Amino acid sequence: MSDWSKSQKNANNARVEKMTEDASKFLGGVLGDISSRSAYTQIAIGATSGWFTGFATMKIGKFAAFAIGGGIILMEIAHQEGFIEIDWSKITGKLDKVTDKVETAVTGQEKNWIEKGKVFVKNNAIFTVAFLGGALVGVGCA
Repeated sequence: MSDWSKSQKNANNARVEKMTEDASKFLGGVLGDISSRSAYTQIAIGATSGWFTGFATMKIGKFAAFAIGGGIILMEIAHQEGFIEIDWSKITGKLDKVTDKVETAVTGQEKNWIEKGKVFVKNNAIFTVAFLGGALVGVGCA
């Protein structure tokens, strides 16, 4: 790997770390310690953020599913016609590696975000239930 590509990779990693830090600060400032708020406030925050998340997921999900599915179909047609040769095991292996790298870059730790999620759910049960309810409503509205 050349020095230029290493410096580009380091710059990209620094940008990702800065973005995750900024997002964490923003959410921390907006939501603060949810468990110290009243049950009705937790329900309102959870339901609202869940609804927005569900709605956005469905809108983005529909477009992403169409784009990815259409791309896969076109690649398979090209493969069947002999235009391209696809090594699916190689693609799957590389995709797993990229997924692990993204997870590590976003969380800053490998596989430890699950534990943080469990603690958050335990400490903020009302918010979590309201969030899930709002997400389902948002999915239904999409």
